[in-house]
Amino acid sequence: MDIKNYKKIHFIGIGGISMSGLAEIAAFSGISVTGSDSDKNFDSSILEKKGITVYKTHDKNNVKDDTELVVYTAAVKKDNPELIEAEKRQIPAIERAEFLGVMMKDFTYPISIAGTHGKTTTTSMLAEIFMEAGLDPTISVGGKLDSIHGNIRIGDNKYFIVESCEYCDSFLKFFPHSAIILNIEKDHTDYFKSMEQLYGSFKKFLSLIPKNGFAVINKDIPDFQKLTQDLKCPLITFGHDSNADWRASDILYDKNAHPSYTVLYKGKNIGKVVLNVYGEHNVYNSLSAFALSYNYGIDVKHIIKGLENFKGTHRRFEHKGFYNGAEIIDDYAHHPTEIRTTLSSAKKQDINRLICVFQPHTYSRTKSLINEFANSFDDADIVILTDIYAAREKDTGEIHSKDLYKLLEEKGKKVFYFENFSETEKFLKNTLNPHDMLITIGAGNVYLVGESLI
Repeated sequence: MDIKNYKKIHFIGIGGISMSGLAEIAAFSGISVTGSDSDKNFDSSILEKKGITVYKTHDKNNVKDDTELVVYTAAVKKDNPELIEAEKRQIPAIERAEFLGVMMKDFTYPISIAGTHGKTTTTSMLAEIFMEAGLDPTISVGGKLDSIHGNIRIGDNKYFIVESCEYCDSFLKFFPHSAIILNIEKDHTDYFKSMEQLYGSFKKFLSLIPKNGFAVINKDIPDFQKLTQDLKCPLITFGHDSNADWRASDILYDKNAHPSYTVLYKGKNIGKVVLNVYGEHNVYNSLSAFALSYNYGIDVKHIIKGLENFKGTHRRFEHKGFYNGAEIIDDYAHHPTEIRTTLSSAKKQDINRLICVFQPHTYSRTKSLINEFANSFDDADIVILTDIYAAREKDTGEIHSKDLYKLLEEKGKKVFYFENFSETEKFLKNTLNPHDMLITIGAGNVYLVGESLI
């Protein structure tokens, strides 16, 4: 398949952050693009300004006579009327990841960033580095980055930096020249039924890298050898492990809890990195970006400056404003490790109390990781739980936020549950004091709580 052979493409679920970006690239290439999305929170104005027709409902009539290809997200069900209409008309229909994979073939160096945590941040760090080096990269990131005014940047056809998700084995449809694997942990349990299956998928992903490419992998990943045995491309490692190629030493934090560190490559001092984002986890996100950029021959001064330029993406420890003297932060964390890391980073700052509003994301994740979630809030002084955000799933009645509430209560945590945001906001208005920090956490719409208070 060659995308350039199609004159008109229709995107089902065009409001998704990856889908909207792919639609922009297609439109920029001269293809006539239409799309549909029923999400009431989706702002279609950016796409419409770029000549893309967006329908706010899913209807078979959205698939026009001259539509030549339909692209759909993994969340689209088989009973979607537009998908049914495409099949009826014998119009080819492919899933988003396959479309992105085909696009990658048009670039000399497609770069994939994978892992359970840190993909959006590391993709964005690479974006800053490659732009600072004047390499005009094309970028697809799963969050909004201010320096590219959104989640997509259209550059030339040499470097394509792509956030690559493992869910439903999406990244197995890609064609990377190089890749980063940041970490591997139990997640997406509605698809990955075992760690063996998850590791198998990452190993298949690594097998997609050609011999003239390379892989940058965190050496701290458990069963690292199982992941990398029989790897046909060159291997570059980073992490805490003393035998890793790339390591961080002399990690220090400033008054705003931003880290700085010395970069060591095979024991040699390469330079000092100063970050403008929080936490030790970002030391290692940036270290992986440093290693990959260095291997593409980017000058160290550009790598260091690019990492310094990175101020974070939206919904990743994002400062939103203040209410009654309390700072309001929003974070996309939806896995126990991410929550623990986010709260630990917040606790390093000079604050009074740390108050967390957590919206669990998907029933399957909440059920399978409930004990891990219960151990993730040690750094929070007050935890407020909302109902589970269903996303792509249906409520079978097997799990509820109240189940997590009970576990946290048993641990002696000061915890509250409210079934709607208005009750949550009312509680917060009576609770937040100057110098407190409120963090809204979750991959759903919990950020609306903070925005409403502001």
